[in-house]
Amino acid sequence: QVQLVESGGGLVQAGGSLRLSCAPSGRTFSNYGMGWFRQAPGKEREFVAAIHWNGISTYYADSVKGRFTISRDNAKNTLYLQMNSLKPEDTAVYYCAASSDYRLKEQYVYAYWGQGTQVTVSS
Repeated sequence: QVQLVESGGGLVQAGGSLRLSCAPSGRTFSNYGMGWFRQAPGKEREFVAAIHWNGISTYYADSVKGRFTISRDNAKNTLYLQMNSLKPEDTAVYYCAASSDYRLKEQYVYAYWGQGTQVTVSS
């Protein structure tokens, strides 16, 4: 069974940093686009960042642009999200996902999802 496993979440003060990781098990996703999404309490899940299989093209939500960086290491089969200058409004459960489609900002194109990791930013 294919699984995506996120790690690296936790509690951090505003202005701090965290790095999330996502490691698939059961198969390699080196040929897939990968994305990060988040869901805050009482809100719908939203797009955060995405990266194409080649690691060259990346996309970001306006709310995280300039603060978050998505990257991947295909040799290690691992996806990362470096989050800097964190704000309380970044508090959410963060999910990684994999897609064979190119429309990586759209949730519906993602066939594989992780179970999420909690990020809490205190003010």
